[in-house]
Amino acid sequence: MAEVVLGVCGGIAAYKACELLRLFTESGHNVRVVPTASALKFVGAPTWAALSGKPVATEVWDDAHEVPHVRIGRSADLVVVAPATADLLAKAAHGLADDLLTNTLLTATCPIVYAPAMHTEMWENAATRANVATLRERGAIVIEPAVGRLTGADTGKGRLPDPEAIFDLALRVRNHGLDRDLGGRHVVVTAGGTREPLDPVRFLGNRSSGKQGYAIAKAAAARGARVTLIAANVTLPDPAGVEITRVGTTEELRVATVKAAADADVVVMAAAPADFRPATIAAQKIKKTDSGTPAAIVLTTNPDIAAELGAVKRPGQVLVAFAAETHDAIEHARAKLTKKRADLIVVNEVGVDRVFGADHNDATILGSDGSSATLGELRKEDVADRILDRAAALLESQVGDGGTA
Repeated sequence: MAEVVLGVCGGIAAYKACELLRLFTESGHNVRVVPTASALKFVGAPTWAALSGKPVATEVWDDAHEVPHVRIGRSADLVVVAPATADLLAKAAHGLADDLLTNTLLTATCPIVYAPAMHTEMWENAATRANVATLRERGAIVIEPAVGRLTGADTGKGRLPDPEAIFDLALRVRNHGLDRDLGGRHVVVTAGGTREPLDPVRFLGNRSSGKQGYAIAKAAAARGARVTLIAANVTLPDPAGVEITRVGTTEELRVATVKAAADADVVVMAAAPADFRPATIAAQKIKKTDSGTPAAIVLTTNPDIAAELGAVKRPGQVLVAFAAETHDAIEHARAKLTKKRADLIVVNEVGVDRVFGADHNDATILGSDGSSATLGELRKEDVADRILDRAAALLESQVGDGGTA
């Protein structure tokens, strides 16, 4: 049973931490809640004690004979602060310790996850951004806030992510331990399938659900990366800790990916962009003809985004392409690996009720160095980690060889 410390700061989102606490306890974790004094103005100590089954204290003087300001942090397997206010982030970044929670953060040797919640102006303030950068440089995971309704009528970035998303990321961090092999790196991931409009109501598309791309984005965030997720027509819940850009067509995907990849260390092209699009888009809904024979639809070829990125790939940058094939998968994938100038390509055979929309994937990873690794059927979360293992190893080897990664 893992020992989890749940820190709660004084913000309106403190009530959401009750749900996060429930998720931890119901999954078998032993949780100690350490609120700030301000947090207790939003949710009282009896609530935390009843939900966790443990006493609640805010000051180092409570039960001083047990030295809680040292003992709690030392015994923790994971610390999650949700919500984390701008004040708490500043104290943590500068090593201040004026209550039990900040003392716990200084003594913890386990992974620490901060889930900030504050008004947009506070999150975007230069002081807050500097504090976040400092914490990330030290190996902490600071989740990007969600965009949505804030206190009062305000809307913007600064909303606490859903407790389920925080819980999912926290477990990934816990399972991955203190090895932040992507810490400080920028990882760009594309996911989903593009849609090319035929008329105002119809489109050409594919069956991609985005599950594999989302799994990669979640895994990269848990490994300490700053993650940009470019999602094409995906209906999955937003993962915590990532910046999301939503697109529809292949051209929109291309523009967003090229922009994001400019300073990326790793680019993972897990989306399924349409290879073709209609040469013209009808201004009105296409009607059936009296003869019953539809008019021919002329197609034109879409740009190859991965090949475009491969042509301008910087030294030290890692490009991971995907190949979804219905036959001769390995042969086609090797050709694509060369054409796109990718470092790795993930290949799988797809079809109806196979890979697309499923929770498992049967993939092979090919490397530009001639390597080949058949993964067998794994959960897409496990496939994501295998892909990032290879990408992280490539980054490390390029640094070791004197590269600029």
